[in-house]
Amino acid sequence: MHQASFDASGNRVRWTEVAGAEPARVWLHGLGAVSSAYHAHVAARPELAGRRSLFVDLPGHGISDRPADFGYTLEDHADALAVALDAAGVSEAEIVGHSMGGAVAIVLAHRRGDLVSRLVVTEGNLDPYPPLTAGSSGIASYEEDAFVTGGGYARVLENVGPVWAATMRLTDPLALHRSAVGLVRGTEPTMRHMLEALDIDRVYVQGALSGELPGAERLTASSVRIVEVPGAGHNVMFDNPDAFVAAVHG
Repeated sequence: MHQASFDASGNRVRWTEVAGAEPARVWLHGLGAVSSAYHAHVAARPELAGRRSLFVDLPGHGISDRPADFGYTLEDHADALAVALDAAGVSEAEIVGHSMGGAVAIVLAHRRGDLVSRLVVTEGNLDPYPPLTAGSSGIASYEEDAFVTGGGYARVLENVGPVWAATMRLTDPLALHRSAVGLVRGTEPTMRHMLEALDIDRVYVQGALSGELPGAERLTASSVRIVEVPGAGHNVMFDNPDAFVAAVHG
């Protein structure tokens, strides 16, 4: 296990790592998830093996620290990730980010272009204030105290299903709520505008069962390659790992 302090109090972001060839491939989880649980099974596939691989848990998630005085905005997460990559000696990495991790990866590439040479965004959040669902917008609909200590966290765990609940239980409730609020609020410029403006190789992976990707024409016009994965919903890497591996492999 590796770690690096990301704030003045010495709180640490942690990751596990597999040695291999550069440039490194960095795997990022979504809201209430863990990078290794969602990505290790595909990172080990022959098509992707042999590359240096980092499975980073963002602050408040998995094995990383969970300070109560941290903002957990997308920018905060991206800055903590940058600290981890700097400590690991990573530059010009390929970042594979799922859901919130995709949004964090976009913000990282916008703020620290030296760290990113390729983005694979899997069902990543591109726009602020999405429709109300059981995901980030549902969590963010609670007031912070009502979610953390008023029973909201327990209700969400009961309703999200066993796969997501398995890793959400490893996420600090305060960090989960603040991360959801930051994700719903988005960034300025928006994640979509950042993604369109980046001058690197960019792939957006969409599960076919998730429906049509809004704004696909603009993304394509900005040279973002869109890969629609048949038979897959939001968790593409579980629903159709073969197609997901092919999309990452490029």
